[in-house]
Amino acid sequence: MKLIHYILLICTAGLFSCKKTIDLYPQSNLNTGTYYSNYEEVKAALTGCYNGMQRALATEWMFTELRSDNSKQGAPGSTASGNRDLSDLDMFIPATTQQAIYTYWLATYSNIRNTNIVLEKLGVKYDPTTGSITYTAIDIPITDADRKQLAGEAMFIRAYHYFNLVRLYGGVFLVHRPITPDEAKLMNRSSAADIYKLIEADLLTASISMNALKFAQIPSADQGRATRWAAKGLLGKVYLTLNRKPDAITQLQDVITNSGYALQSNYANVFSITNEMNSEILFAVRYKAGGLGLGSHFGNTFAPLGTGSAVINGDGDGLNYPTADLDTATNGDLRKPTLIGTFGTGTATKWYVKKYLFPVTLVDDGESDWPVLRYADILLMMAEAQGYSQASLDLINSVRPRAGLPNYTMATVTSVGQFEQALSNERRIEFAFENQRWFDLVRFNTTLTTITAVQVMKDHYTDEYFSHYRTYVAPAPTLAELHAWVSVNGRLLLPIPQREIDTNTQLAIPQNLSYQ
Repeated sequence: MKLIHYILLICTAGLFSCKKTIDLYPQSNLNTGTYYSNYEEVKAALTGCYNGMQRALATEWMFTELRSDNSKQGAPGSTASGNRDLSDLDMFIPATTQQAIYTYWLATYSNIRNTNIVLEKLGVKYDPTTGSITYTAIDIPITDADRKQLAGEAMFIRAYHYFNLVRLYGGVFLVHRPITPDEAKLMNRSSAADIYKLIEADLLTASISMNALKFAQIPSADQGRATRWAAKGLLGKVYLTLNRKPDAITQLQDVITNSGYALQSNYANVFSITNEMNSEILFAVRYKAGGLGLGSHFGNTFAPLGTGSAVINGDGDGLNYPTADLDTATNGDLRKPTLIGTFGTGTATKWYVKKYLFPVTLVDDGESDWPVLRYADILLMMAEAQGYSQASLDLINSVRPRAGLPNYTMATVTSVGQFEQALSNERRIEFAFENQRWFDLVRFNTTLTTITAVQVMKDHYTDEYFSHYRTYVAPAPTLAELHAWVSVNGRLLLPIPQREIDTNTQLAIPQNLSYQ
């Protein structure tokens, strides 16, 4: 499939809701030429963009948790192609033709297309030369406030997708408006810097376009939609990733001071299906059980394989298997029962991700939302941006009481290296299995001085080698090979899907370094 095909896709679920109360609109009546005639239609189409976030999220854990020290492929002796693909991802030797890499890419660009249509209808124009966004005249009868609110939400979604793409693949295709097939044929990869320029423009514009309602003021009907505070929080993470710490602090401090969001006193309450969109959730990808096609599959995907309905109705797939090191790291931590479950005893014990496991009536039809940005993240990013100080330790300490852990002080954390390790450990456990760990490790390469992604992964391979990697079907990798593979220059990025390179007859699309 050529680039032109998927860039021009209109998501078939584009008018289905990821929210939990909106009605479904008959698709047979709709197309991009006749739709978007009023506020309600634009809002419904935007809701489809929220729903489109589910498709990319379905495989994201493979690139962000599996390629970290949090999880591993749970069946090392398996010869099944799917398990071997997961092992290759885990060992940083994926094929450029691997299906999951392309599936994620395709789903992400499909939803970028959806948001670009909405933004075009709202008169939003991006100038890649200046990196600026402007609003142009439109024919839709809509107030300026409503127009900017909807546009801000769409820009947030687009920025979220591009932020994930650029961190996973590097420079990608910069598609900021609906384009023709001929234009698509001549579009090559943009630099990572140009992708970040769009992300920054989207989030800056979104943060001033959307209303400034505090958490407690958000109407129940709008819960789950992007807010000014979500845009500022995500922008803070973008700035931190770019090592623009003063800019990150400005955005994060505004959220802390003015958003009205706050920590939940109990860690499990953050993820409870009876406490959704609580004061800690700045943004989440939402799911709805009930046979609507909007349920979450993660409960079944992550539950242990071969347990029947003892853990979850319909059995589990045993994927995203927690590492022994993470299990040990969470001993004595009150967050552990929410993070990791066990089934069986002795050598037959199976660990599994428990954070998204709630009872389901139908297989792969769970209610549990997936948190993207939490208030705890805001606090710990602020500590990272500020660096070693008592004020930063106080921010880390703010999330530790509910974990049953003692506070840090300058007397117990006596160096920059100890501070950075404490911050890394706290983020690892606090956001375990939320697709944060790999992005954190890569960001630490720039923002911290003593922690690097490569060294963390080398330590992980050393810890797990004899119990896990050595048991792979022949030929099992050697520990030296594991260390070498993750050290290859450029291998921290995923390859550009080979299909994009092979099927474009107009341009030579460059592959990422080390996959060439």
